[in-house]
Amino acid sequence: MTQTCGFVAIVGRPNVGKSTLMNHILGQKISITSRRPQTTRHQVMGIKTEGDTQFIYVDTPGIHLLEKDRNKAINRFMNQAATQALRDVDCVIFIIDRTRWTAEDQVVLERLATVEAPVILAVNKVDRLNDKSALLPWLDEVRGRRHFAAIVPVAAKHGTNVAELEAEVARHLPESVHYFPDDQVTDRSLRFLAAELVREKIMRQLGDELPYQMTVEIEEFREEGRVTHISALIMVERQGQKKILIGDRGERIKQIGRDARLELERLVGTKVMLNLWVKVKRGWSDDDRALKSLGYDLD
Repeated sequence: MTQTCGFVAIVGRPNVGKSTLMNHILGQKISITSRRPQTTRHQVMGIKTEGDTQFIYVDTPGIHLLEKDRNKAINRFMNQAATQALRDVDCVIFIIDRTRWTAEDQVVLERLATVEAPVILAVNKVDRLNDKSALLPWLDEVRGRRHFAAIVPVAAKHGTNVAELEAEVARHLPESVHYFPDDQVTDRSLRFLAAELVREKIMRQLGDELPYQMTVEIEEFREEGRVTHISALIMVERQGQKKILIGDRGERIKQIGRDARLELERLVGTKVMLNLWVKVKRGWSDDDRALKSLGYDLD
């Protein structure tokens, strides 16, 4: 029987639900999520195989305007990572948030101008529309912005219309052997996923208290019997950020550690001993060499 397989880039401005959509499609968390924009910093591949069809989804950082404090090396890296994902894909899912159209949505649309692959527009969070009657006129309006292979209203968090979106994607996948084993769900290592989970818990715990100049690096990932030992270095840019992260008498970093450990145990399937360390490294987020050493590398 004929097999189909293809790459599907998921793009959009920050905080429109790209990672939430991919996680729902896969049925498990591969990309971290939070309410803060620019949570995703890397291309993250999620693989779903159903019978003779293999979908290779590529979750991307939100494409955003580079201005003022967002014109740092790490912000340029995120935009480049998202743009690079558009090369040689078989289909693109462009996600927008309800009936809003922002300057950053327009930037994404302009970057899609040279993409030859079919583009499906996913209008997300339609469950949050106060006036549902506004949706159809909005869809008519957005159709005029470019030719879309399909327009699908969805609610990624709850799975509304996600199956319909997947069916539209499947129509554009070419005949091909499967590139990955049928039971593989991502190309990322457990070390990478562990670092991302710790970073997610920090972002959810601290909200707007800690700026974007924070990253996590796994220094140790070792299995010993039925216990996995993980040591994670949390890097910030200023001493004040370190104090915020640690909290009064270390309570905040302890809570982050507890939250991360529980989810890491579900990820690796063993008991986890997690050690968190905080280090100040000034200017790392605007230093290309430092970023490359921390894994922010497009090669």
